[in-house]
Amino acid sequence: MNAPVESLTSAIDTSRIHWYRCPIEPETLRELTERSDAKGWLQAGGHLAVAAGTGALAVYCFLAEMWLGFALALFAHGTVASNLHYGCHELGHGTVFRTKRLNALFLRIYSVLAWWNHHEYGMSHTHHHLYTLHPRGDREVVLPFAPAWTPLYLLQLFTVNVTGGMHTKGIRGHILAMFSTACDRYGPFFRPEWMGSLYAGRPEARRSAVNWARVVILCHAGIAVASVASGYWIVAVVVSLGPVIANWHSYFVGGPMHCGLRDNVPDFRKCVRTITLDPISEFLYWHMNWHLEHHMFAAVPCYHLAKLHRAVAHDMPEPRTLAGAWREIREVWRRQEQDPGYQYDTPVPNRSGPVAARQSPEAAAIGDIAPREIRVAA
Repeated sequence: MNAPVESLTSAIDTSRIHWYRCPIEPETLRELTERSDAKGWLQAGGHLAVAAGTGALAVYCFLAEMWLGFALALFAHGTVASNLHYGCHELGHGTVFRTKRLNALFLRIYSVLAWWNHHEYGMSHTHHHLYTLHPRGDREVVLPFAPAWTPLYLLQLFTVNVTGGMHTKGIRGHILAMFSTACDRYGPFFRPEWMGSLYAGRPEARRSAVNWARVVILCHAGIAVASVASGYWIVAVVVSLGPVIANWHSYFVGGPMHCGLRDNVPDFRKCVRTITLDPISEFLYWHMNWHLEHHMFAAVPCYHLAKLHRAVAHDMPEPRTLAGAWREIREVWRRQEQDPGYQYDTPVPNRSGPVAARQSPEAAAIGDIAPREIRVAA
């Protein structure tokens, strides 16, 4: 699956995929792409407030020596904090706030807290949207991959994640990758052939990623020094290690989005899943359970994706439940053990009528996530 850097770079620079998009009235799509500061504050500010509340409760229980309460509060805090990177994703698209400065401010706050390099991610995720599951241009998600179910990994998901994995952040696989980037070397933790190809010939873009990694490390170092100096070292544990504690929820809601589906097809309905979630999970996941809708019309803010689904539901496959999606993934995985080339072919409605979305400039937009060095028309 790993192509040489030269061929990757060449494909990324020259390929175009003509995606099928469900018919939708241009006026309706324009309304759905409207951004709102109030809704942005509710989502971005709300997630931070919940994380601050669970973190404060964990610190209080620790200082009060309420050990059972501390364990429960820390578990709750990790569950919330390990989803912060989904906020980085949506804020990276630039679609959360109407005011761009607010979007940029919250992106940086979330990126520090989640140990997230939004420069690297913007470079990678732009290609993920333009070339979704086409390996010549998308190495953010490469099929086939199997969900991890080993007892050791499941234990990490409910305690402290050391190795990291699919849709989860680990100490070794994620935090140490930040140090690797800060030292201006892409490996061995961060797919050196992929990131290396994206930054080939773009030294300024690479420098931005390196500088941001250093900012994140300095921020967490400052938190650690201040916490230890004040005698409240537990604050550093709660703030800096929150994303790698109890990240079971991040794993189970994020895992089904592409796993087991088809690659190399120009139809998002075949390579992306939408699932239904309870309101709390949908909030923590930043409404990305409507993932098919997000890929098809990526300029639509996350808080409008449910409305978007209703507008195009007639041309979409039925959303899976979370449990149903994981059953499907497990069945695909079992079949792939016998037939490695097998991929699940999602049934879709028959195409009919004009593809009106292609006539609207909002249809193929992916928000503001593309770094200026690679901005191209989708």
